[in-house]
Amino acid sequence: MAKTTTTRTSKPRKTALEKSSTERIFGPKVYSHGYTGVPNILLRAQNRLGITPTQLTIIIQLLGYYYDPLRPPFPTKRDLAKRIGITEQTIRINIKALEEAGLVTREQWKTSVGDYGPNRYHLTGLINKLKKLEPDFEEERREREEARALTETPRARASARVKKVRGDGGTK
Repeated sequence: MAKTTTTRTSKPRKTALEKSSTERIFGPKVYSHGYTGVPNILLRAQNRLGITPTQLTIIIQLLGYYYDPLRPPFPTKRDLAKRIGITEQTIRINIKALEEAGLVTREQWKTSVGDYGPNRYHLTGLINKLKKLEPDFEEERREREEARALTETPRARASARVKKVRGDGGTK
């Protein structure tokens, strides 16, 4: 009877193009610890939303705990404060401000045995406000793309200037 041997095969390695841009930027070791999705509109609209740098940091930390849309994040204030390097009182003040702005909703959570657990933080208000702002950012994106097209095509810039000066859309 012939003896058969099996060899272990390692996971096939991803090619550079198969890796996410985040993994390509930070490298596989840093990437292996996970990442947090932060919409660019949130970063770009920070001032329009009236969010302070501390509040933005708290929101990003909450997003770091937000794995499932059906399960809101529930870190303790102590954990948030420790991660950010601020006091629990500063966390309370800023979460209250985010709540008053309609961006975050706190829910007191009770464990299955009736003890109070950490708050659950619903980000529905923030998500809805970002969705309402999206058309403004779509308009900005369209304008940037048009400007880029003009920059990439030298004759298009001159033609656009002539049309603007004529005021007739460039028709004779």
